[in-house]
Amino acid sequence: MRIARRPRLPGPLGRLLLLCLLAMVLPGCSATAGTADARLRDAAARGDAAAVRAALEDDADLESRDGQGRTALLLATHGNHVDAARELIEAGADVNAKDAMQDSAYLYAGARGLDDILALTLAHGADLRSTNRYGGTALIPAAERGHVATVRTLLRAGVAVDHVNRLHWTALLEAILLGDGGPRHVQIVQLLLDAGANPELADGDGVTPLMHARQRGYTRIETLLRSAGASR
Repeated sequence: MRIARRPRLPGPLGRLLLLCLLAMVLPGCSATAGTADARLRDAAARGDAAAVRAALEDDADLESRDGQGRTALLLATHGNHVDAARELIEAGADVNAKDAMQDSAYLYAGARGLDDILALTLAHGADLRSTNRYGGTALIPAAERGHVATVRTLLRAGVAVDHVNRLHWTALLEAILLGDGGPRHVQIVQLLLDAGANPELADGDGVTPLMHARQRGYTRIETLLRSAGASR
């Protein structure tokens, strides 16, 4: 009686070739490319610039994303890994690519006061009109968090000083509402006013920067606003 033989399964190399054929991809196939992409993101997150270069040499996709929609550049930015970010940006990474939280390398660097990476994004096509999940430009959280040098950089770059976010707040309002009234926020208020911020542009409830400053006892900020023409 003739005994049927079980078909021989392909070895590891055969399986890999079969996957490549089934995926109908170019040489390098999706499995290899996926591995390089993961290595690129991991290297960026660790700040390993040499490993970033190696992954790029292996044809890793600059714009590949993790489960949260973050590119390698955004991962490097999260860790303030300047050298890794520079490698990626100079290789052509999109500084405006957003993740699931609507953060980009440019927006995140501005909000967190990561001035070296911010400068790199500005030099490589940062969209000054792009906004975060609150509908705010990079200037608004920078002002709120007291990043004086960052505010100065963004104003010089040309970010709109009176942009209103979805909370109906400007950078000036956030510097007062969410700031501490201390030296950094006083300096930021001065920078914003010098850049042409409207000292009487109210929030959604009609409360002006001067009113907010007075309510909080921020006398130095109140003086600056009055000097800039605020009367209510």
